[in-house]
Amino acid sequence: MLMAGLDDAGRGAAIGPLAVAGVLIDEERYPKLLELRVKDSKLLTPEKRRELEVKIKRITLKHQVLLIAPAKVDYFVSRKSETGGLNRLEAYAMAEIIDLLRPDVAYVDASDISTERFKRYIAEKVGSKVKLVVEHKADSKYPIVSAASILAKVARDAAIEDLKRKYGDLGSGYMADPKTVRFLREYLIRKGGFPDFVRTSWKPIKRMLEASRNSTLDRF
Repeated sequence: MLMAGLDDAGRGAAIGPLAVAGVLIDEERYPKLLELRVKDSKLLTPEKRRELEVKIKRITLKHQVLLIAPAKVDYFVSRKSETGGLNRLEAYAMAEIIDLLRPDVAYVDASDISTERFKRYIAEKVGSKVKLVVEHKADSKYPIVSAASILAKVARDAAIEDLKRKYGDLGSGYMADPKTVRFLREYLIRKGGFPDFVRTSWKPIKRMLEASRNSTLDRF
């Protein structure tokens, strides 16, 4: 039996892409994955994630990572009534990966509060015959999903590092990071707007733009 795990990274970030990853493995290789003692990528250091990424790719049969640009995220979020929003965008990306991997069963970490709805979104687009197991916290329940989580996080981290080399230290890309907020504030002051790697549909970003127009940006 062929099984796949799917997860995302960067869903809540204001800067950079949303990464969605999937890995495929068979029953024979599965014990080797268990030996790696993979876990949710958020519980690992960047160094450990990179180390495990290499081993995961060596053990698994296939892997796939999709990086969804901020502009596409913004389109789905800002036109939610038409598009179905971020959850549907992510589900469609997962369906694309499932079709590329072609597993018998796919374990998915659900982003939607409703696992059944998220499962339905994936089923709308997936073309191959597959059993879908869609659960919350799947990245901590199923090692195959933990493996996908690690690949997604490493890919997103690499994208953020590329941006840092071009634009300076912009932090993690999350609004909880003071470095990210400082970068956005200073960029907005200098340029009067945001670059294309910023998700302008995010409420905190909208508030920053409004504050800039009202000359109250010093509150950030």
